[in-house]
Amino acid sequence: MNSHVINVKTRGPILFGGVTAGEGLKKALSMSRSEIISEVRASGLKGRGGAGFPTGVKWNLAAAALGKRKFVVCNADEGEPGTFKDRVLLSEYADLVFEGMTIAGLAIGARQGIVYLRGEYRYLLAPLEANLARRREEGLLGSAILGRQGFDFDVEIRLGSGAYVCGEETALIESLEGHRGEPRNRPPFPVDTGYLGQPTIVNNVETLALAASVLAKGAEWFKAIGTDKSTGSKLFSVSGDCQSPGVYEFPMGITIAQLLKVVGGEEAKAVQVGGASGHCVPAKQFERTLAFEDIPTGGSIIVFGPGRDMLKVARNFMEFFVEESCGQCTPCRYGNVALLEGVEMLEKGRCSMTHLNELKALGETMQISSKCGLGQSSSNAFLSIVTHFENEILGRPVPA
Repeated sequence: MNSHVINVKTRGPILFGGVTAGEGLKKALSMSRSEIISEVRASGLKGRGGAGFPTGVKWNLAAAALGKRKFVVCNADEGEPGTFKDRVLLSEYADLVFEGMTIAGLAIGARQGIVYLRGEYRYLLAPLEANLARRREEGLLGSAILGRQGFDFDVEIRLGSGAYVCGEETALIESLEGHRGEPRNRPPFPVDTGYLGQPTIVNNVETLALAASVLAKGAEWFKAIGTDKSTGSKLFSVSGDCQSPGVYEFPMGITIAQLLKVVGGEEAKAVQVGGASGHCVPAKQFERTLAFEDIPTGGSIIVFGPGRDMLKVARNFMEFFVEESCGQCTPCRYGNVALLEGVEMLEKGRCSMTHLNELKALGETMQISSKCGLGQSSSNAFLSIVTHFENEILGRPVPA
């Protein structure tokens, strides 16, 4: 039985606003494929999984690709520590997500959609399947959707197996094909050679829900929210040392200080933006904005109060990455272990400045030489913590 609490604190103008399910799909059916893609491109919508790739560009590349079949994949493998906003969308707004997938299928010429659902969200499987069955009965999925001959599209749900690396789109595709979840070499990219070797778009849960909203209300409506380079709103999963943890929808471009005031975390000394793979932002930088042009994030906001030991925070993150690295490439396989060992040396007061500088250089090397986003971002927290909290970390007494 589902005992998870859906803790939505702030309902914003888009995802938790006045978009009616079905509105976007009906609008899309009155448009050509190129018009749909143009509308999404004009909105400035970027991927909400963290990478921020322009959604309209991705759809256009897949639409232009040659293939016998095309696929729309919803990345619901929400495994980033501190992130739980996709779970809320799938629990309360699944119609909007499925509608976004259907619109994407119409736009790129796909007939099949797949939701890759995080294994720990198995309890959502039955209600999501019931939602899909209802949509088929209402003519929103299946053959000749809403009476449009030739527009056939359906969705199936596949469960992941708990591997963090499968949040990376090519590792996710490998898992869908029944292989070990390991990132592929790129190019080729999924929009050309994805699932079963066919053109595939992989979009985050939130991205697809926003795409349906864009079609419902129009690109100009969406662009009026957020900033010039980061349009629309964003869902934030807020946790940690604050009075009101939960899911919030804010316009893109909100400052960290503004967010902390709303959630009751004004006394924080640091905020981890983007989960374990994100950056630890110190209090002196709280006027920075949560936007693609400043600090991008998939949605995780972890608040650290004045009493938090930042070295323990770094250790927690590095233990996670040592466990979750797929081990395929050397920088990630050995680099995370070396950084964790460095944290342990710092805890014991036995890490010299020379060695600490070598660890920083190693972390920077991992960012540019690792094969996928896991290894490229796993040193972020370590680097930002030892940089911004050097005095706290180096001033520790040597244990007896």
